[in-house]
Amino acid sequence: MAILRIFAVSSFLFLIPQISSGAVQMQEKVSYGGWPNCVRLANGQIELIVTTDVGPRVIRLGFVGGQNLFKEFADQMGKTGGTEWRSYGGHRLWHAPEAMPRTYFPDNTPVKYAWDGKTLRLVQPIETSTGVVKEMEITLDPNENHVTVLHRLTNKNLWDAEFAPWALTVMAPGGRAIFPQELYRPHPEFLMPARAMVLWGYTDMKDPRWTWGTKYIQLRQDPKAKSKQKVGLMNTLGWAAYYLNGELFLKRFAFDPKLNYPDWGCNNETFTDPDMLEVETLGPLAKLPPDGHINHTENWFLNRVQLGDTEASLDKQLMPLVRKTGK
Repeated sequence: MAILRIFAVSSFLFLIPQISSGAVQMQEKVSYGGWPNCVRLANGQIELIVTTDVGPRVIRLGFVGGQNLFKEFADQMGKTGGTEWRSYGGHRLWHAPEAMPRTYFPDNTPVKYAWDGKTLRLVQPIETSTGVVKEMEITLDPNENHVTVLHRLTNKNLWDAEFAPWALTVMAPGGRAIFPQELYRPHPEFLMPARAMVLWGYTDMKDPRWTWGTKYIQLRQDPKAKSKQKVGLMNTLGWAAYYLNGELFLKRFAFDPKLNYPDWGCNNETFTDPDMLEVETLGPLAKLPPDGHINHTENWFLNRVQLGDTEASLDKQLMPLVRKTGK
């Protein structure tokens, strides 16, 4: 049983556990990347670093003492304030569909945060140009390499507003993203379409970073590449992954065929350039009344595994990990 100490921070009540076996360690005010007020969550196996000087944003995810699977933009680390939008790296929350300047409201100011002994909650101030409030609730499993991230968008305008939650994870360079193809079904037994895929004006399907397989779509992040690539998917199978240096980051997320998703029906997108690769998920579009909100949840899993790039290798080494996580 964890013993709790109570702190009042940023108008929220803080409960910081003294750790025993099988508990999550929460450290307040960890300095990371030049930000003095980060929060660290760890369970003895994996760790997360969450910024509170800017955000909400998870800037680090990895095994304790290991590589950061998330990208860090070195020239932006530790910066605060200002009116320009900065990527920073890590995992962030946007609202879709993408539009300039609405989507690019800068998250350069401090966020409120609270820890209840299980979940870290972060709340951004109201975006002055959109009237939207962004929140994340981050729960690290005490025993497994599993993180649950609930994303919430709240409409603080005096009128209805329509948008969708959009969770973007900026992955460290040099790895490979993996997305499932829909299950093969033979003609003429199945006549209706099964795979919805959306291309952008700058998508080049002949780019060598793409591997268009029978069961999987793979996209390599290449620091030597000169162009950008993006694809959107209606991913009914509800998973996507990124593999880097023997470690696998796996996302699970929902799809509801009764709901309308942005970008012509996409709930999963990927983007890459010479610096990084994004594994993105989207919730459904919703018309929210004043003070209405919409939630979107991702489940993250980390594994150490030697993963080949053939479909047979993915069948053998990746799919058991996907099946283990369930729906």
